[in-house]
Amino acid sequence: MCVDSMRSPALPRIIAPKRYVDDRGWFSETFHEERWRDIGITSRFVQDNQSSSKRAGTLRGLHFQVPPAAQAKLVSVVRGRILDVVVDIRRGSATFGRHAFVELSAESGLQVYVPEGFAHGFVTLEDEVVVMYKTSAFYSPAHDCGIFWNDPDIAFPWPFKESEVIVSDKDRRLPPLRDFVSPFAYDGNPLAALSKSSV
Repeated sequence: MCVDSMRSPALPRIIAPKRYVDDRGWFSETFHEERWRDIGITSRFVQDNQSSSKRAGTLRGLHFQVPPAAQAKLVSVVRGRILDVVVDIRRGSATFGRHAFVELSAESGLQVYVPEGFAHGFVTLEDEVVVMYKTSAFYSPAHDCGIFWNDPDIAFPWPFKESEVIVSDKDRRLPPLRDFVSPFAYDGNPLAALSKSSV
């Protein structure tokens, strides 16, 4: 199923929406199509998802959908803190299998934009975490794919021991990166540390 091909979009990046603070608290526009377009994010988001995790150490990932239902994501934290991870899975990429990461929290308000061609996952850093993310394609079970979260070829330094991680049976059974035939083409832009854009 993971065998189609497509052109790779932009690189992952951190988004810092402006907060307007007063004595009541703050207000923020967490998505504004024109301003996001001005910084190069042209994905049209069609679905919003939320996940609630009861315990620190809950890990979700590394997930993605393949064409023709590939998804870009815009990830935010509504409550708590997570360590958010992206992995380059673009065929022929100079940084294939490499990762970048950032801590996201409700307090900071930072977001991560994850384009098509990158696997995404996160682990909760405290109890009672709520994550919300927009996607540019509807969920499609037939196109749903993933890579094993603790793949030694990716070698991401998760902040929990494998025995401490809370992960679904489905995510435990995801294949290693070496078994994945990527349908995502490399556009010549290697993955680097996540850059930040204020909007």
